[in-house]
Amino acid sequence: MKPVHILGISAYYHDSAACLLRDGEIVAAAQEERFTRVKHDPGFPSRAVSFCLGEGGLAPGDLDVVAFYEKPFLKFERLLQTYLAFAPGGLRSFITAMPLWIRQKLWMRDNIRKELGFAGTVIFPEHHESHAASAFFPSPFREAAFLTIDGVGEWTTTSWGIGRDSGVEILAELQFPHSLGLLYSAFTYYTGFKVNSGEYKVMGLAPYGEPKYRDLILTELMDLKEDGSFRLDMKYFDYCTGFTMTNGRFDRLFGGPPRKPESLLTQRDMDLARSVQDVTEEVMLRMARTIRRETGMKNLCLAGGVALNCVGNGKVLREGPFENIWIQPAAGDAGGAVGAALFTWHQVLGNGRAAQERTDRMRGSYLGPAWDRDSLLDYLRTNGIAFTELTEGELPETIADLIASEKVIGWFQGRMEFGPRALGSRSILGDARSPKMQEVMNLKIKFRESFRPFAPTVLREKVSEFFELDRESPYMLLVAPVRKEICREMSQEEQDRFGLDKLHVVRSCVPAITHVDYSARVQTVDRETNPLFHRTIEALNERHGCPLVINTSFNVRGEPIVCSPEDAYRCFMRTDMDYLVMGPFLLEKAQQKPLTDDRDWKKEFELD
Repeated sequence: MKPVHILGISAYYHDSAACLLRDGEIVAAAQEERFTRVKHDPGFPSRAVSFCLGEGGLAPGDLDVVAFYEKPFLKFERLLQTYLAFAPGGLRSFITAMPLWIRQKLWMRDNIRKELGFAGTVIFPEHHESHAASAFFPSPFREAAFLTIDGVGEWTTTSWGIGRDSGVEILAELQFPHSLGLLYSAFTYYTGFKVNSGEYKVMGLAPYGEPKYRDLILTELMDLKEDGSFRLDMKYFDYCTGFTMTNGRFDRLFGGPPRKPESLLTQRDMDLARSVQDVTEEVMLRMARTIRRETGMKNLCLAGGVALNCVGNGKVLREGPFENIWIQPAAGDAGGAVGAALFTWHQVLGNGRAAQERTDRMRGSYLGPAWDRDSLLDYLRTNGIAFTELTEGELPETIADLIASEKVIGWFQGRMEFGPRALGSRSILGDARSPKMQEVMNLKIKFRESFRPFAPTVLREKVSEFFELDRESPYMLLVAPVRKEICREMSQEEQDRFGLDKLHVVRSCVPAITHVDYSARVQTVDRETNPLFHRTIEALNERHGCPLVINTSFNVRGEPIVCSPEDAYRCFMRTDMDYLVMGPFLLEKAQQKPLTDDRDWKKEFELD
């Protein structure tokens, strides 16, 4: 019987992506930004589609169905009704948006067929149906509740319901303009970071502050109910009518104008970050308790951009009522491509689903392109790049020894990850025991803010020895406390530090991954999903007594994670990384010729 091929697409907002299914199994998935090198690229994912089709050995005409992750006409309805509700306010933003809608977005079916050269069926699930499908269908659960939270889809900003076997049913929704994601983005904007990009910076900054504005948010900005539903007081926000998230009333409420991007971070900014993070966690917990009570389910699946808030996820796991939670690794809009395709396979075409306890269907999220040994060798030789080839047995021990000697390693192996996290394919690795490594890697490798925490990857079998976590966390989407047994007692002077001065205190035997609140964003790695990465960390443990490493994404500030060997080499040469390992080939910085590039990259990314 001929296999059924479904292409899922998300596009035209941010993080465009494509996903290919064959008989309901994910063959490939990738974000457009990785190919175009434009971070959060919102354009039609032509290159991602081309990769997915190539991975499946298909031409566009071989596809059975194309699924787009939302309903454009419903989204246009929201735009029109929002303008009418606030008219004449918002006229400028309305006029700015109209040309693209009239030229392109309203004709999405025709546009997709034209872009792909595809004459077949095009299906449009709703945005939060795609999120729900991406949360439940790849999960290891036969049945589960789901919760999807983001900025906004067509109208919906939050939905919850039940997934059973091969179906998802949304039971309740919150609708625009009342949005937890947009509330968080408002504070992202107000604290000087970029909306739809800098929210994770707010999350990382929060532990440096105190929740001084929590009650003000809950009394002035938000009417939060016990069940987790809420309404926002829109007089403080500008996102319905303007080009910014907040307005003058918001400024007056919180004591001043928004922070200018790249300007000095103040204690007030840290307190604002902590306050909105605390409110977000409270909303997530209340929603989780309501969903458990209403559905009776013991398992919860999460998706939507807010599900990338790994601090909130960890709190739901530890303090919430569910026995198990599973989070879509590409929880934001990119994952909508996966959800749209799976929704079509199961819910539209009516195909069954066989869940396997403890094994999800995302395949470690290693769904992107890979380069084999011969391709890598050809690239290195063609470009005259100095290298040493390591045997399969030598590589783990060699890299382990380099990490232990405080060298920073670029790690380029296997299929690229799908989603925002580097999970051991396109990673930068360092020694978690080094007290200087966090600052060195932030300022000299990543060219980013010094306060940003780094995540550990730990052997799955050792996770409970270092963290208050009794299960796997393969997608780096759970924050857990560092175990007290490995933390050090601080002096009174250290305890009295505040703001960014907290950064320079050694808090545990793995200080480079211990955040100022004694937490860490944990990734576990096992032998089955990523054997080479596991063997390397295992060698570090056997030879140097440490079963975990710093694992951060292989990119510099403002650029997407590297995709190709060329991307990796360029990033390696423009930073202070010491070594790069691509497949079996080890490159030492000291042996490399300077790049023929007159741009001053370190100066370009320099922080104030």
